[in-house]
Amino acid sequence: MKHSNNRVGATPKPGRRYSDAVQSPYNIGRGDLVYVTTYGCQMNDHDTERMLYQLELNQFLQTQDPSEADVIIINSCSVREKPVHKVMSEIGTYRPLKAKNPKLKIGIGGCVGQQEGKNLLAKSRLLDFVFGTDTIDSLPQILQEVRDQNKRVALTSMDHRGTYEISTLIRNPKVSSFVTITKGCDNFCSFCIVPFTRGREKSRLLSELVTDVKVLVERGVKEVTLLGQNVNSYKSPDGSGGFGDLLRAICDETQIKRLRFTTSHPKDFDDDLIEILVNYREKLGDFVHLPVQSGSSQILERMNRGYTREEYLEKVNRLKNKMPHVALSTDIIVGFPGETDEDFAQTLSLIETVGYENVYAFKYSPRPFTKALKYSEQVSEVIKDKRLQEINDLQERLAPTAIEKYHGQIFPVLVEGPSRTNQNILTGRTTHNKVINFDGKMDLIGHIIPIKVIKAQQFSLRGEVV
Repeated sequence: MKHSNNRVGATPKPGRRYSDAVQSPYNIGRGDLVYVTTYGCQMNDHDTERMLYQLELNQFLQTQDPSEADVIIINSCSVREKPVHKVMSEIGTYRPLKAKNPKLKIGIGGCVGQQEGKNLLAKSRLLDFVFGTDTIDSLPQILQEVRDQNKRVALTSMDHRGTYEISTLIRNPKVSSFVTITKGCDNFCSFCIVPFTRGREKSRLLSELVTDVKVLVERGVKEVTLLGQNVNSYKSPDGSGGFGDLLRAICDETQIKRLRFTTSHPKDFDDDLIEILVNYREKLGDFVHLPVQSGSSQILERMNRGYTREEYLEKVNRLKNKMPHVALSTDIIVGFPGETDEDFAQTLSLIETVGYENVYAFKYSPRPFTKALKYSEQVSEVIKDKRLQEINDLQERLAPTAIEKYHGQIFPVLVEGPSRTNQNILTGRTTHNKVINFDGKMDLIGHIIPIKVIKAQQFSLRGEVV
């Protein structure tokens, strides 16, 4: 099987130039193959991209087949309990590969790596290295120790005080790309482990982020999604502006065609942001993800979310008054400690009141270090399962009304590439962030074209080129 050494590139930091193909002076990888699996959010996906960039720069080649790999990395999530179990289960599946290839090294990164650290090495002799969310750029050096010195390494140190300076590393730019604007979180929601696995909140320089987007545009990127645990609490460390100023600067000073962001915290979602969404609608679109987590003010207070049910609905109403066609999605946690039948009923009624296009519902998972872990009145798994099913059933009933309005409408669609499920048709997203599939020639990729919706389904639309 042939493996090509993909060209790599990076967004420059001030005072430093990168060519489109950056060559490393190191040969740590020596042409060996690396396989990476990723669990979690878009931030984890972006972290995997950074890992692969660093490794290809050091002469590793990516493979999609773990049986071929000389290095296997599990980039993990620990926001919920289930992904942690997946990670530990996956390690066991590689035992035969390790027996077959003594050269094989296996590592865990991401939030599980940060959370557990060297304890993971004690739990599994199959593991050779563990690294955290703040040590991704040290991965080549970690592998050099592991491979050349036959050490088992755990590196999970976290810089809480230094400035947050990274380059946006993109190996093969596609139509859409991610740019991380903040890391960590200072909200300390009582259910969330993020402040402990990604640290306190830090923001990158506004000017550096604008430069990142400009360089990505030069390399062919048409759409950028700004990433952070709480993007709208962004503040440039030099005092040059907050999240609204960043959005304005990117829209005004770059040629990016589409700009998205995730995740937005309701407590920081203000009128200034609404005005920006209205004034820059062509680039920012008609979609907002606004995680409510619960429809009960009592539960929201126990979650330490910083807003009430009434305050959340007031913000939604102000947004809808300014943007009548906005599409909303949200996150819901069911079975939070102390959640009564009445609390849950309020969540169901809020879903109906708002009319979300997508609801991402999850059962509460007790996480280490979090305040909610110590709460009494834990809800049984049976009740959690029942409530989760009720939310899914409700959203399934509401979905036809939410999406039928798209039927027959024409939207400007950024063509992203072939559909994942059918390589013979194209796919893109509308300004409402709805996936739409349609027939068309491959030379349309990267262009914004008018598409008419001919069939509206819950998870995707079917369209035709106008």
